[in-house]
Amino acid sequence: MIEESDNNESVSPEKLLIDNPSDFQFHAAYLTYSDTYDKTTNPENRKQLNQNIMALQQNQISYPTFYKNINQYRAQDSPQHRYSRAFVRTQRKREWRRKSQKLERNKRHKR
Repeated sequence: MIEESDNNESVSPEKLLIDNPSDFQFHAAYLTYSDTYDKTTNPENRKQLNQNIMALQQNQISYPTFYKNINQYRAQDSPQHRYSRAFVRTQRKREWRRKSQKLERNKRHKR
């Protein structure tokens, strides 16, 4: 009996299959939940994810609250969501022409 109770505690909660494709908002929230659940390995986090999606389905929490709760688990387990923008140097056409003309002049007179 003691071994059975230990086994029940160590088993992680299962993913809930409560998707509703006819309700677009809930379907999008469920896809987010599903992706986050698949990437999360901590059983306590999975339990919290299950509670959040159940509360959303029962209209106990709003969609913004759901996404706020889910985002903390997305940030913990998947750092690839944090993108940084590369610096792009721009130039006006007039500047480009002047620089290219100057380079051409310098090439001609160096010979």
